[in-house]
Amino acid sequence: MAHALRFLREFARTPHRVGAVAPSSRALAELIVDAAKVSEASVIIEFGAGTGVFTEVIESRRRPDSLFFAIEINPRFADMTRNRCPGVTLHEDSATNARKHLAAAGVASCDCIVSGLPWASFDEALQNAILDTVLDVLEPGGRLATFSYIQSPFLRGGKRFRHTLETRFSKVTRTRTVWGNLPPAFVYCAEK
Repeated sequence: MAHALRFLREFARTPHRVGAVAPSSRALAELIVDAAKVSEASVIIEFGAGTGVFTEVIESRRRPDSLFFAIEINPRFADMTRNRCPGVTLHEDSATNARKHLAAAGVASCDCIVSGLPWASFDEALQNAILDTVLDVLEPGGRLATFSYIQSPFLRGGKRFRHTLETRFSKVTRTRTVWGNLPPAFVYCAEK
């Protein structure tokens, strides 16, 4: 409950950066991690760790020999994720700086990105800047898994995001809807 209240507070402060009134559900976290095939990945990055809901599931499902780090720009959410997942490397930074963090870890690319970013809340320039980063750091055949709320495909930002995914990635699929999430959500899986 405390996480939910802090999340709502952050939404009230910066709705265009948070994009939701409640943290993602465990069911959505499990679906996105499965869609991303985290258990098969060698190098995993999480964009927008938020309160650590996805982070926790990624950490529990990744291979022991894989490299994983998360990126969260909001300092309050970063603290919440650090408390929830103390063993995870978390960079308090913009997702657009993922290349720098890969280089610091001694690797050139990743094969999996799990994103909790509120894409439909972002303007076109920010969507494109982050997707440029995704395509820059993702190796050929790598996957971006991100979620979208059920209403998003009907909104301008959501339509633009789906179209952008389809024009930039070789394959884009959509999962079933998680009705127990607030609001209900599904996952896009985009392969480079």
